[in-house]
Amino acid sequence: MKKLLLFLFIATFFNAKAQEDAWVFLRDKPNQATFLESPLTMLTQRALDRRTKLNIPLDIKDVPVDENYYNQIKNDVNITVLAKSKWLNAIHIKGEVGNINNLLATYSFIDHIEFANKSLNLNAKSKGKAIKPNHYNKFKETLTDYNYGATDNQIKMLHGNYLHEQGLTGAGQIIAIIDAGFPNVNTLEAFKRIRDNNQILGGYDFVERSEEFYAGDSHGTHVLSTIGGYLENQFVGTAPDASFYLFRTENAPVEVPLEESLWVEAAERADSLGVDVINTSLGYTTFDNPNYNYTYADLDGKTTFISRGAEIGASRGMLLVNAVGNEGNGSWKYMGAPADAASVISVGAVDALENIVSFSSFGPTSDGRIKPEILAKGASAAVINYTTGGIASSNGTSFSSPIMAGLIACLNQHEGFLLKAASSKATTNNFNTYLKQAVYESADKFNAPTDQHGYGIPNFEVALKTYITSLSVLDDTNINVNVYPNPAKNQLLISTDALNFTIKIYTMLGKKVLEKTVSSSKIVDVSFLESGVYLLKISKGNQQKTIKLMKQ
Repeated sequence: MKKLLLFLFIATFFNAKAQEDAWVFLRDKPNQATFLESPLTMLTQRALDRRTKLNIPLDIKDVPVDENYYNQIKNDVNITVLAKSKWLNAIHIKGEVGNINNLLATYSFIDHIEFANKSLNLNAKSKGKAIKPNHYNKFKETLTDYNYGATDNQIKMLHGNYLHEQGLTGAGQIIAIIDAGFPNVNTLEAFKRIRDNNQILGGYDFVERSEEFYAGDSHGTHVLSTIGGYLENQFVGTAPDASFYLFRTENAPVEVPLEESLWVEAAERADSLGVDVINTSLGYTTFDNPNYNYTYADLDGKTTFISRGAEIGASRGMLLVNAVGNEGNGSWKYMGAPADAASVISVGAVDALENIVSFSSFGPTSDGRIKPEILAKGASAAVINYTTGGIASSNGTSFSSPIMAGLIACLNQHEGFLLKAASSKATTNNFNTYLKQAVYESADKFNAPTDQHGYGIPNFEVALKTYITSLSVLDDTNINVNVYPNPAKNQLLISTDALNFTIKIYTMLGKKVLEKTVSSSKIVDVSFLESGVYLLKISKGNQQKTIKLMKQ
């Protein structure tokens, strides 16, 4: 009896001392006015330029977590600070339940606290359908050294070669890869081209809080290879001329809520650096502590910390592409987070014959939205083996996602999308609807989506051509202006009351062929242009108008 009582005492004692993960949400940001008056203290010039082009204003979400609040919590001896998010104005902490709850009474600047173990929260959701832990094989990739036509099938399946033929190869686009590690990217021959051309702009290991980002699990190396890898006449990634930031947020041997917070930190870093596209071949449903597991009800795009962060990231002007997951064969068959977020482009997997792969996870989200949206090759996808540097094949939506992300970046390179977004009346939450909608509508099952296919396999040639046709309706009446003659032969006369305005002329494939500031003479020489259709954008400050220009 004594032994039993002693066991019960020990169990109770250690349970009371158990460490829990939680997010502390703060009430405000006292210094927001100071930061908003000095944007370069928050974002790089490239990020600010992207915001300006897309008409996305700065707001309180861009302001850092208040340093005084952060330090008070960090200095509390009863808890440990692990991460923070300015977008969600939250601090990720770990500690005993009692000590965490005491923070609310101690610090008036705390709004509320959310435990990763949802049963500890007030008004906690019912458990709903449970998810069986399976993260020890969470990447589900099978590598084999197999040389074949390499990336020909995975690019041409999506008609990505058409984008490349139009000069849309990702130049000028910055892609952030948020993954589990990037070993040997700094040495392998397949990445020599992007190294020599200074296309790797930097990175960070958020797991180890280290500037040494060529470390961790090889998963990120394989992912990067599908976008930026290059071996002459053997292997070409989907966006060979894009630039990259490499961020490690995933600690492969474990599955813990901290990884969600580190992902949000990395996405915030990406935004501050002016990144255009984020690829994430990660997803979260189960954890080492089963009390933290998500239920299907949680996958509504609004509940998980990472999905809330992803939504804000999209509202900042970035295109987020995410693997839908590899759970299609299991009793739990649904997507993970942040693939469930409404603004995230979630990608499932098909094989070389364009048949759905059984492991590709299903939708819809718990609130009934279509997921995945689109599909790319994810069975025997061509990658660069991180040890040998040779061409290998690998399985998983982990690879269909970056294959797609590279082509999304190539399409985003087309400045017409930028023009359309900037000249629209769209809110910051749907400014990139034009690009995404063009891709979705080009897919083979757009009119009859299914829970596993979504809209199906997109055709980027159709997406680009459909979009070019839609450019003819571009018009913004913020500025009073007329242009004649139109069609033009040698000269344009621009009639407007505005002084010192800027004109830009683009081809219908988005290439800028003229940029000029007009101060006195409003006659513009266009004799050098070849006959055809162009876009003429006239702007002064926040006023602008885009006109379809015919050249004889």
